[in-house]
This record gives sequence, structure tokens and C-alpha cells, in this order.
Amino acid sequence: MVTTTAIADLCIFLVTWNVGTHSPRNQELGSLLSLNGTTNCPDNQLPDIYVIGFQEVSTTNLKIFQDDPWVLKIASTLQDHQFVKIDSKQLQGILITMFAQHKHIPHMQSIESAATRTGLGGLWGNKGAVSIRLSLYGTGVVFVCSHLAAHDEKLKERIEDYNQIVDNHKYSTQRYHSIFDHDVVFWFGDLNFRLSGDMTAWDVRTDVENMRYAELLELDQLNMLRAKGNAFSLLEEQQPTFAPTFKFNEGTNEYNLKRRPAWCDRILHRVQNNDYKGITLSAKQLSYQSHMEYMLSDHKPVSATFNYLVDVVNQTITDEELHEMTHGAASTPTTSNVSFTFAFVVIVAVSFTQL
Repeated sequence: MVTTTAIADLCIFLVTWNVGTHSPRNQELGSLLSLNGTTNCPDNQLPDIYVIGFQEVSTTNLKIFQDDPWVLKIASTLQDHQFVKIDSKQLQGILITMFAQHKHIPHMQSIESAATRTGLGGLWGNKGAVSIRLSLYGTGVVFVCSHLAAHDEKLKERIEDYNQIVDNHKYSTQRYHSIFDHDVVFWFGDLNFRLSGDMTAWDVRTDVENMRYAELLELDQLNMLRAKGNAFSLLEEQQPTFAPTFKFNEGTNEYNLKRRPAWCDRILHRVQNNDYKGITLSAKQLSYQSHMEYMLSDHKPVSATFNYLVDVVNQTITDEELHEMTHGAASTPTTSNVSFTFAFVVIVAVSFTQL
């Protein structure tokens, strides 16, 4: 008789948004974070973990010892729901932050962040990636937020950016020194892939208005690259069923036809689910959507929900034992600073909301 026990059964909510250097001060984020009773998590519960990636965050008032206003805004939005800030990492305008329900903190270890610059051949951080990796219920999980080279004709540069990130993004955690060493990878951001071919912006808009998304996605550069194995081929993506998220006139839902509409903002993932005997990992995607009600920038935010499961078959094992199996017994837990981070971010977030 086969018996299965779940070590972890988590709902993970990801968001990517190019905010075009705008401040979050007047933005209401409850809808974006599904705090309005419309989550796609099982039983309509709140997510266990939020990971939010931003691009083109303003660096005008960048301060070394203070979180970005977008992180503070998220903290103030989530503070009544028992969420704790786990970590953040910023590279100029690229930002990633992670929040989790307080009850999951004991099951998070070896937390580490990294950044890779790809702008100006790796000298400038306007393009590149930031990431957070950790042992999550004993498994190695990494979240990567990237902003790749812009414009239709820069496909070669986007491929080079991807390869630079894969080659140069490094961690000190035992057995998980690079992105694809991890058991589970979530990669998202303004990847800036456009449509191939010579359709005009007006022609693309017409197809979008008629919801001919499938036909347009056949021309999508990211899909074509993945099929050829040139970039992102190790990752999976649920095909978008929403309209292209770029480029809009700010403050509207009207496309700015100076650029051809494109699905620049994407969320992909990868699970290596057969590495450990008797243990099965899975990340079932529950949603993939844009949020048209947000008109702050020329991009629409995109979110995805995943049900992350760690199942054990015919044995009894704790996530601590799984951590030793995956990360090695010598790994040092690094969650001791989370409580301090939570206290600090809530205090600053409350101050920020009073400005």
C-alpha cells in the first residue's frame, strides 16, 4: 500500500511589474495582491508566500539602509495579514522582495540574495537580474527577477543578457551555487521579448482587439527561443491568455502605438521532481493574468499563482531531514534576522503611510 505525506503544501503568489520610475504613494495594492477575496489559492485562502519583482524602480532617492518605497508599500498593505518580510534585493531599478506568513519562518533556511549586471556589457545595472534563494521546507528554491535589453531589434542582446545571468549569478550555499542547481526555479520580469515579423502596431492591435492571442504568440520571440533551445528552454510557461502588457499610454488602457504591443512581462518556472528517492516536487500553476486596472506605467503588472507540493512516499521524513539531504548537514540556517527585518520594515512602513 502506498502512503503519501505532504511535507509542504504552499500557495506561492508571484508578481512582476515595470513601474516606469513612478512612486507607489497613491497606489492601492490590495487588488494586485489578491487581498480582496479573489485569490486563486486552494479554498480561496491567502497565499503563503508573496514574491514581487519590479523593474524601473526610481533610484532618485535610493538609500543604503532603507527599503525602497515599493517594499514599504507592500509591507504596509500586508501588515494586517501576518506576513513577514523575508528578504529584498535591489540592483539600481531592478527590485525583488519576498514576504511570507509568519508560520513558515521556521521552515526557511539558507536565505541568500544575488545580483548580476548586464547593462553596458555588465558594467551597468540598468539591466540584469536580482534573486532570492532559500531552503524552503528542505528544498532548494530560487526566485529570479530580471530586466533584459529593450526594443524589437535587440533580440541578440536579450539572449546575451540571459546567458550572462545564468553564467554569473552565483550563491555560496552548498550544492546550490547557480540558478539551475535549484530544485525549483521561478524566473520572471520585464523580459522585453517582442513579436517577430513585420506586422505594424495597428495590425497587432487589431488582432489583440479580436483576441487572436494564439496567432500572435506564434510570433512571440520568447516562445520561438524556447522551442529552439536558445534561451529559457529549461523553463516552462503557461501561455498567456491575456492581452499584451506593453506599451500603454500611462493612465489609460490604450496602447501607445509608437511600439508594437508585446508580451514583455512574463513568469516562467522549472521543477526538477525526480532527484530524491521517494520525494516528489511539483508546482502546479493555478493562475496567470494581467491586471488591467493598474495604469501607473506603460506596462501592466502580471501575476501567477502556484501550488507548491513536496510529497514523501512510503517513509517518514521532516523538512529538517530533507534540508540535510538536499543542502548538506553543514548548511547554516540564516533565518535569525527575519524577526528583526519584520519589526524594522513594519515600523518604517507605518511611517511611510503617514507621509
